[in-house]
Amino acid sequence: MNKILFEIKNIMTDCIEKHLSEISFNDLEGNGAIFYMNGKNGTEFDWYVNDKLSDFMMFYNDENNMGAVKATIYNDGGLLIYVYGDRGEKVIKELNCNVEATEDDIFNLAVSLKNEADDKKIWDYNIEKIDTDLKLEETKIKTFCEHEPYYADMRERKLLMGKIGYASKRIFDEGWKIGYMCRDEAVRENDSGWAFMVGNEDDDYINDAQNIQVVSIYSLMQYDRDIIKYITKPVGTRLVRVSSNEFEEDNNDKEIYMEKIYE
Repeated sequence: MNKILFEIKNIMTDCIEKHLSEISFNDLEGNGAIFYMNGKNGTEFDWYVNDKLSDFMMFYNDENNMGAVKATIYNDGGLLIYVYGDRGEKVIKELNCNVEATEDDIFNLAVSLKNEADDKKIWDYNIEKIDTDLKLEETKIKTFCEHEPYYADMRERKLLMGKIGYASKRIFDEGWKIGYMCRDEAVRENDSGWAFMVGNEDDDYINDAQNIQVVSIYSLMQYDRDIIKYITKPVGTRLVRVSSNEFEEDNNDKEIYMEKIYE
C-alpha cells in the first residue's frame, strides 16, 4: 500500500479505538475497511478544484450505512478528520494534523489514484484493493498536469461563491431576473467586482446607495441560475440579457430582456 494511504489508515483506525471505543471493527463495513470516495467528483476534479484528494471513509455496517470516520487530505499535506458517533448521526470529534509526506508525494498519489481507480471506473472502493504501489510513468504525470486548464472555470467559480457582488434591490424585492451584469476591478479583498441590475433602473436610482445591496455570489447564482455560465468572465465584462436564459456582450445596441422569477 502507498505510504500515505498506510498513514491515513493508521490514523483513521486510531480514531476508532480512541473515540469510538464502544464499537468493534466488526461493527464497521469490511471490518474497518477504508473506502476512497471518488464517485462524486473524481480525483482530478477534487485535486484541481478543491485542492485535495477525494475523501476517505469508514462506514458503520448496519442498515443505514452511515459514516464512522472521514479523512480529507489536502495538497499541502494537511489532514482533516471527522469522527461520527451515534451510528453516524453526529460529529463527536474533529481533528487536524499533517501526514509525513511532501507535496510531490501527495501529487503522485493523486495521479496514481486517478490512473488506478478513476480511469478503470473503480469508484468508492476499498483502498487496499487499489494498486497504488506501481511506479508512475512520466506520460501519466504529464497527462494529469495537462488537464489542469480544463478545471480553470470551475475553480474560479468555486472561489467566486464566497465573494460578494452588488445588486439592485429591485432584483429581490420585486422578483426580477438579472437583466444586466458587469464586472469591474475589485475594491476590497472579498469583492468579486460584479454588479447586477434589472435594467429598468435610472441613474438616480443607481446612485442612491440605499437601493444597492451587498449579496454573496453564491446567493445570486442560486436565485438566478442563468448567470452561472457567465460568472467567471473577466474584469471589463458587460452583459445584457437578450432572452429568458441568455446574455450577450453589451455594445449599447441591444434592448434588455426583462422577466420576473416571481410576482
